Amino acid sequence: MHNNRKVNFSCPSGFPEFLPGEKRLELYLLDTIRRVFERYGFTPIETPTVERLEVLQAKGNQGDNIIYGINPILPNVSETLVGSKKEERGLKFDQTVPLAAYIARHFHELTFPFARYQMDMVFRGERAKDGRYRQFRQCDIDVLGRGKLSLLYDAQIPAIIAEIFDEIKIGDFLIRINNRKILTGFFQSIGLVGDKIASSLRIIDGAEKMGIPKVQAALTGEGLSPEQVKKVLAFTSIGGAVDEVLAKLQDMAGDNSLMEEGIKELETVITGVRHLGVPEERFSVDLSIVRGLDYYTGTVYETTLIGNEALGSICSGGRYEGLVGTFVGEKIPGVGISIGLTRLMSRLLKGGILKSLSPTPTQVMVVNQSEDLIPLYLKVSQQLRQGGLNAVTNFDKRSLKKQLQQADRLGIPFCIIIGEMEASKSSCGLKDLRRGEQVEVSLQELVPEVLKRL
Repeated sequence: MHNNRKVNFSCPSGFPEFLPGEKRLELYLLDTIRRVFERYGFTPIETPTVERLEVLQAKGNQGDNIIYGINPILPNVSETLVGSKKEERGLKFDQTVPLAAYIARHFHELTFPFARYQMDMVFRGERAKDGRYRQFRQCDIDVLGRGKLSLLYDAQIPAIIAEIFDEIKIGDFLIRINNRKILTGFFQSIGLVGDKIASSLRIIDGAEKMGIPKVQAALTGEGLSPEQVKKVLAFTSIGGAVDEVLAKLQDMAGDNSLMEEGIKELETVITGVRHLGVPEERFSVDLSIVRGLDYYTGTVYETTLIGNEALGSICSGGRYEGLVGTFVGEKIPGVGISIGLTRLMSRLLKGGILKSLSPTPTQVMVVNQSEDLIPLYLKVSQQLRQGGLNAVTNFDKRSLKKQLQQADRLGIPFCIIIGEMEASKSSCGLKDLRRGEQVEVSLQELVPEVLKRL
């Protein structure tokens, strides 16, 4: 019986869907990011989309990440078949917590330091709005060590960020670097303890979105005195060139041992960043950078696009000490970053900073002038492909004008035109749609000629 019920086939809110040109842009960005990751020795892994809920919640506060629960829909199936014990599961909301579980599962099969990259989908049950999604692709790197991990790995991160964004040519950007020990130690030095430090860190993390008046009100609401609020705002607004900020920190270093440790770590990282050749204009020391997730313990990073700061951080991360140890029972320090690629790409497209690619990777279309010449068209198409070109054969005979229009709409730069006369001479018409010109080329010279023009 025919079902007349109308199906709502629109995308669920917050779950994006790309047109071909947008998808090709995403693949180009993924390839670029992957090449840089591998250049620095990172190896690929993939973790399950679904994790046990206890894994996802293992580190307590996960910022504003709302976990999607997952359970099978099994109508009319007996409990015996499903199993009497209900296992709570959820969709992963980032790559870092699942990485910790992955390390635990394969602890004795991995070599440390273990450097991995991962470019999977993650899911967050947050309110869907422009530029923020419930499903998006994250591109992460992390390196983890057993017992200790050199701060030079922290220094290497800005070099990787700089290479990626230089290669995809999105304009000037700034990698803002801090160390959470500095701010935590500073809070201790002005008399804050325990939960007040944690809550104050989260307030500072949201300062750019909130604005100074709301930050003042929020800190006051946490019980900070007017004098403490004043000191916090003054400290986090310390600015200037990298060496100027470090010098100001050195003048304050004796106030707290944790703060002094953070300053020394930050100096080591900055020295390494410079040795790696990252241009001075690409990074800064920003004492307001916190990163909201509780598992970060040392170096933290946020990257912003100069002139487009409203886009927010386009790449962020930091060092963590205790996350993996939750699962393996020993100290496994790590450092890493994440690029929320789906979010970033949508913002860059909307801002006109990036443009979609053509809808197809095809470089050459062999048009259909005669059904009798189909065997020759197939042979020429294979000749193009074997020469390293992406080619399609038009199997439907239509007017030449319509076939050329089709190629132009798809962004295919070249068309091969072979009629009875060209076939008799083993030649073709090579139509360059970009320049609006056509030349006659022998079939033997076709591949080199197209490659030259590309």
